[in-house]
Amino acid sequence: MNTTIESLLNDQIKYEASASMQYLSMASWADANGLNGVADFFYSQSEEERLHMTKLVKFVNERGGNVLIPQLDKPKDSFKGLNELFETFLNSEMFVTEQINHIIYQCLQHKDYNVHNFMQWYVTEQLEEEAMARTLLDKLNIIGDDKSGHYMFDRDINSIAASQETSE
Repeated sequence: MNTTIESLLNDQIKYEASASMQYLSMASWADANGLNGVADFFYSQSEEERLHMTKLVKFVNERGGNVLIPQLDKPKDSFKGLNELFETFLNSEMFVTEQINHIIYQCLQHKDYNVHNFMQWYVTEQLEEEAMARTLLDKLNIIGDDKSGHYMFDRDINSIAASQETSE
């Protein structure tokens, strides 16, 4: 495996792990603040990111690379409200997309078409994740500071997210 690509994949493993821990922290915050629907949503997102990380670990190992399990920084664990929570979600997904695009670019530069092909799954996944994050944040911006709107958002978030995924 090309050492540049291997290094980038190891970086991506860290980004996926960090996102998983960030979403776990966000789920815990939501749980502690009585937002059970939002908590369930972020528990699920955390698990999804962990699976993305594991998929990368297995791929690097299968290709004969050297996986470096990263040390992670403590995730943010305090939020002013739902808008900040979902802004953090969108920013995280945009960052991951940017990193994946960089890996794709480097794959093309190094003519590593096997990794390029593998990473296409992540490209598609990130399109869906960013679209969902934007949709949820848009809904919160429409709701504004309306507490009953927040209650309904919390109650309906998993069906909102599911309908977003099926519409793509």
